[in-house]
Amino acid sequence: MSLFKAREWWSATLGDGDEFDQGCLCVGDVDNSGSGQDKIVVGSYMGLLRVFSPRPSKPGGTLEPEEQLLEVQLRDPVIQVEVGKFVSCSDLLHLAVLHPRKLSVCAIAATAGNVEHGIQYQLRLVYEHNLQRIACNMTYGPFGGVTGHHFICIQSMDGMLMFFEQESYVFGRLLPGFLLPGPLSYCARTDTFITVSSTRQVESYKYQTLAVATDADTRKESEQQKVGSGKRLVADWTLMIGEQALDICIPSFNHSASTIFVLGERNLYCLKDNGQILFMKKLEYNPSCFLPYASVSEGTTNSLVGNHNNMLLVYQDVTLKWAAQLSHVPVAIRVANFQDLKGVVVTLSSEGQLQCSYLGTDPALYQAPKVEAREINYEEMDSEMKELQKIIKETSKVQDILPKADKEDDLTITPSISINMDTVSQAAISEIGGLTVPSITVKIKAKSRVTVLNPKLTVCVQPPLAVTREQFVLDSMGPGSSILVVFSAFLNGEYPPADLGGDVAVSYNTPTGVPRVAQCQFSLPLRLVSYPASPSKNANYKITIDTNKPPVNLSEIFPDLVEKSDEEHVNALGLQLIAGSRVTLLASKTSQRYRIQSEAFEDLWLVTKDLVRRFEKHFAKHGIRDYRCSFTGPIPLLEYFETVDRHFELRVNAEKYQDLLAERAVQFRAIQRRLLTRFKDKTPAPLQNLDTLMEGTYRQVVALADATEENRAALCQAFTRLRSATHLIILLIGLWQNLGKDQTAILESTLLPLLQDTPQLGWEESVDAAVSHLLRTCLSRSSKDQALNLTTSQLSMPKDTSRLKKHITLLCDRIGKGGRLSLSAESNAQTPIVMPGGCEPIPESDLEEGAADQESVATFPKQRHLTRKKGRQDPTEKTGEDSRTVPEDG
Repeated sequence: MSLFKAREWWSATLGDGDEFDQGCLCVGDVDNSGSGQDKIVVGSYMGLLRVFSPRPSKPGGTLEPEEQLLEVQLRDPVIQVEVGKFVSCSDLLHLAVLHPRKLSVCAIAATAGNVEHGIQYQLRLVYEHNLQRIACNMTYGPFGGVTGHHFICIQSMDGMLMFFEQESYVFGRLLPGFLLPGPLSYCARTDTFITVSSTRQVESYKYQTLAVATDADTRKESEQQKVGSGKRLVADWTLMIGEQALDICIPSFNHSASTIFVLGERNLYCLKDNGQILFMKKLEYNPSCFLPYASVSEGTTNSLVGNHNNMLLVYQDVTLKWAAQLSHVPVAIRVANFQDLKGVVVTLSSEGQLQCSYLGTDPALYQAPKVEAREINYEEMDSEMKELQKIIKETSKVQDILPKADKEDDLTITPSISINMDTVSQAAISEIGGLTVPSITVKIKAKSRVTVLNPKLTVCVQPPLAVTREQFVLDSMGPGSSILVVFSAFLNGEYPPADLGGDVAVSYNTPTGVPRVAQCQFSLPLRLVSYPASPSKNANYKITIDTNKPPVNLSEIFPDLVEKSDEEHVNALGLQLIAGSRVTLLASKTSQRYRIQSEAFEDLWLVTKDLVRRFEKHFAKHGIRDYRCSFTGPIPLLEYFETVDRHFELRVNAEKYQDLLAERAVQFRAIQRRLLTRFKDKTPAPLQNLDTLMEGTYRQVVALADATEENRAALCQAFTRLRSATHLIILLIGLWQNLGKDQTAILESTLLPLLQDTPQLGWEESVDAAVSHLLRTCLSRSSKDQALNLTTSQLSMPKDTSRLKKHITLLCDRIGKGGRLSLSAESNAQTPIVMPGGCEPIPESDLEEGAADQESVATFPKQRHLTRKKGRQDPTEKTGEDSRTVPEDG
């Protein structure tokens, strides 16, 4: 028995296919029995009106016939039901039923019979009002301070408040600035009406102000009215809450002071009757309904809040006092008294589940029987204790302290890439640069271990790659079932991608309603963005990769890219990127070196990455474990900085275009205003060539907009090329210093913090901040540098890239001197080592930095061995004279 579960006292299921909402439930002594026992009145959108008199029953029991007093099929849907004194000549309670086009006030009368089942209840219509507008909701109360009777106010869908003093219609008023109807409630203490408008603010209107305002029916006939016959309707006070309200409730148990409770989409507000906030509670869930009620503590108010997680929560002001689990999502909550049981919680769901429940636990009626006294045998107890201790000891040795988690996922996603390209290409662009754009089929298999509800599959690839379909809505899956999703990937831009990988995510719900996500990744082949071509002898950009194993036949490494006619030339391989330049791969016949060269620096990335990956796969397949790939330098920072400068130049142009466009737009609007003034003038005046000026300004605005769009597309391409070049630099640094996975991940997150540029935050300032942080923490020269204050300021676009280049160069220098990348703030003393590629000393003081030439600090000369000078001076420490190095003869 769970403590935090609502105890069912009585329940009923109201038909099949009926729909219910917030106003379809009310409680009260609607038959005027005088016994103090409330009745439950429920109306539905199907027009059914039911009245119940609950009696205690066993949970899950059937509804007794005498518990349902009345069931009437009305002609129109029931929007809202209320119980009050709505008849002028009677003090009895009557039932007000609101239909879309009609308001009916009825009386429920009981006719006594000779036996218990002979009591009959009848619904008798007292009066009704036909509405000229479609009703939305209503409220009632002693409007204007009347006693002993209740008046009714109905809000229409177009924002009109219609007032009825029992059998007669009084007046109607249109709310100012109305767009959509909101909840409506009446405060008897201040005689005001409270609502929440479409501007997401709480508004209060006094009844007296509504009564003397301009009549809504004659507002358009203002010319026929006398001056002073009406006033403009103005709110008494307003309060901005910034969200839509679900309900408004004003408790009537405290007559000395009135509080207004407003339930928003994410917050619960409590206001004074003058609009001041008493308190506000932020909700961590989606509420569905609420009801304030009296608290036993003086000065506080309790609130019942239902949410979409089938929970009923009890708050005392802003403090959560209790939480109970319901069997449904409530849309309406009431508190009623039944047969000497006060405070029963009545809830109604949108599907028609009506339940009366209480909080807490049932009393335990079980009593433990008395144990017969017997003599205690201590020897048997000792032997039994030793056996139990022995069992516990053996069990603790075998089993772990923590239970092992189930490694098998509820939903397993397995990607598979087709070996060959599609016979008929699915690419959106058929040709790029005279080359046909191919496509490849990707199959995603989803296999479920348990029941999976409403799965949705999403595919994401980085531009310029694209897929034929990005989202799939799948059918629910049972245990052991599987679904296969097929789509094609292709190149959709005139520039090479920076990443051939893709992500697949499947979001679904478990049978208990818990949302889950399963993910997987796939990698597209290099053949998708390239074609085999003849090798090129000359190129502007070259890098050399070394291995510690004998040369490998390129036809074994690239079987899918080597043409059959060229298989004898295994030491040279050419690849023509579809949207890029030609990349040539050369293998040395005598040494373990491989050269990659191209006319574009960023185009080297995809081929180099694929080469390293295929090397690892090839040697692992042959069982070689001591394979190692390295890079002896130099790090091509100058070539990399050219890509950075191109990207930064386009960012500067984007800002210039934006400023010019804003300037021309202001000029265009100013000319429009002047022309409009001339045209409105009663006496014609010459235009003074304003029309010609406006036409010229318009052409400039259109030209600037086109140039901005072209620059934006060029900036997107430049950022992709920058990402490719940055990936290549990270790979080369990792091979140069043999960085582990953790250090490579830190370096990648430092140099590639963004997936795309935004006008507010760009790549240059983000990388500069990240590199500066590494230089001040894990790559600092001493612990004194780490103690410096790390000032955090707002990132903004720099004036140039000189500072960024200097920091990246210094980062590479300190990594080359033995610096270790880590996220901890511990000191990382740089140990003097013999670097595999060698580096020139980087000026680090202010004087040296100012005197050093930028080109000298941006290159790493290729060196094979370093020699020490005589003496105790370490070659990596800086002195007045640089350490000399002797390169090995090539």
